[in-house]
Amino acid sequence: MKEFILVLQRTKLFAGIGDDEISAMLSCLGARLHRFKKGEYVLRQGERLNDILVLVEGTLHIQRDDYWGNRSILGHIGVGEIFGEAYAAPESGTLMNDVVALEDSAVFLFDVKRIITTCSSACRFHTMVVQNLFFAISEKNRSLVQKLGFISKRTTRDKLISYLSEESKKANSSYFTIPFNRQQLADYLSVDRSAMSNELCKMRDEGLLEFEKNRFKLL
Repeated sequence: MKEFILVLQRTKLFAGIGDDEISAMLSCLGARLHRFKKGEYVLRQGERLNDILVLVEGTLHIQRDDYWGNRSILGHIGVGEIFGEAYAAPESGTLMNDVVALEDSAVFLFDVKRIITTCSSACRFHTMVVQNLFFAISEKNRSLVQKLGFISKRTTRDKLISYLSEESKKANSSYFTIPFNRQQLADYLSVDRSAMSNELCKMRDEGLLEFEKNRFKLL
């Protein structure tokens, strides 16, 4: 676990807390480290969750497959990001989506009851973790609203323009890299891959953008 202390220090959950304090808090928060191979399920639809999770190594996707195998990608999880917080409430029910490792990954699980119930010593750092969790959930909700804005657009082009514009803003540059390949981007935007690829080529030919794999430049 100690090898990931510095990674945890850079996460939103432990923002403002030193590495020594984090080390001391791991047992207080019921921390467990789990490793997953590429392609393994970190969480499965229908499971119950009593933990808040933090990715400290690798990359994950939140996804859902329907009865016929059609896949929707609901989110991308990078190192340092929190997930599972939507199921922190006692009556939140079972998981609605799968979480899958795109590469070999490592995840910390923290007992949600231990996080929201401050320890007997009522240490300042535990209080900061609760506050950080609130801010992280607020930011996650903002991201979900943002995605709804992408997929609510009527056409494939409008969805692409909305998503790529936002990624450009996040990178503060007309050059940027997205965390999806073509199929994953189509699944994320809920569009047909072939139609999306054709639209990207049209936009390139019209001088709106340039791209190579998952690297883009808006013109």
